[in-house]
Amino acid sequence: MKNNYLFTSESVTEGHPDKMCDIISDAILDAYLEKDPNARVACEVTATTGIISVMGEITSIATVDIGSVVRETVHNIGYKDGKYGFNAQTCAVISAMDRQSEDINMGVSYSFENKERERSCDECRGCDGMLEDFKNSVGAGDQGMMFGYACNETENYMPAPIYYAHKLCERLSFVRKNDILNYLGPDGKSMVTFEYCDEKAAKINTIVISAQHLSDISQEKISADIFKHVINPVVPDNLMNENTKILVNPTGRFVKGGPCADTGLTGRKIIVDTYGSMGRHGGGAFSGKDPTKVDRTGAYAARYVAKNIVAANISDKCEVQIAYAIGVANPVSVYVNTFGTSHITDDEIARMVKVVFDLRPASLIEQFDMRKPIYKSLAAYGHFGRDDLNVAWEKIDKIKDVRNFLNIK
Repeated sequence: MKNNYLFTSESVTEGHPDKMCDIISDAILDAYLEKDPNARVACEVTATTGIISVMGEITSIATVDIGSVVRETVHNIGYKDGKYGFNAQTCAVISAMDRQSEDINMGVSYSFENKERERSCDECRGCDGMLEDFKNSVGAGDQGMMFGYACNETENYMPAPIYYAHKLCERLSFVRKNDILNYLGPDGKSMVTFEYCDEKAAKINTIVISAQHLSDISQEKISADIFKHVINPVVPDNLMNENTKILVNPTGRFVKGGPCADTGLTGRKIIVDTYGSMGRHGGGAFSGKDPTKVDRTGAYAARYVAKNIVAANISDKCEVQIAYAIGVANPVSVYVNTFGTSHITDDEIARMVKVVFDLRPASLIEQFDMRKPIYKSLAAYGHFGRDDLNVAWEKIDKIKDVRNFLNIK
């Protein structure tokens, strides 16, 4: 019996109030990492009419003008002059930052594994021991569980609904910034519903696009322009037919947007950031967090593992959970679910993951080269499937190791 169903995912543009806060948080993180690669940053932002508040904990030898970073970021998003209700130059920027808790710092900087080793052996272990000391040196910055997901629905191993939702929002931003549709504002959303037939993404059932606009533009013009300049260039003809529903600004008007219409907050778009609800989520946000925070690094690692498993043709789709305890370098658990799409048991694949992939935070930071200012570019349009940014956790460089361990030729 065929399993047919509808599945929907959404994305948002840079000017969405929550996403704007994510971008500001990561812009501040990048500014610190550019000057101090070892900076500890946990930065959250709220935005409302005329006010941006920056909060959190930062421990760093660097000094950053947070106000200037905020204003430059908001300006680049598109809130330049107040035309769309928010002005990067005149808004208030309130900063309330503190240092990282010493209790947390103690566990992150000196892991449980190193404390145990120190208690059990005080002899010189040579270079190999020193390398292990380095990889064990960073404990997880918090407890928690992170999920990664991959499937073979698209070329970048992302689920089709979130893939096309992101592409539509990227295109909305492109036509606005390049004056193709110069009446569009920075705020916007997309939502894509796919029809699945026998577990395969078959066609698009519904596309919803909400785009902020100037008040003197008619709904008819906006609908026609969005279809011509946004939807058509992004969505292949074979995924739509005469029954595909297209809804553009379904309320009929979207003039007031951004932080003036809705308060923004860092970390409120975690499903947009990941897999559009196709895979589960551990609950931790990414933006504004340095790579010692496993909410970010562990989630990137879980994606890396899942993607390499699917790319190695072990399964059609794969979900990976990794769980950490604060101050402990090695994961407390690794879980794999291939949803019945593999002839190899999930338990056997999980055993492979523990051998082939080094999931300790210090090792992941090194493998993924995560102490660089790379995060602001990730804050909008997803942290995964980003072939445009060449991030290390999207590499499929473990295929041979995965297949060899599982004795697959």
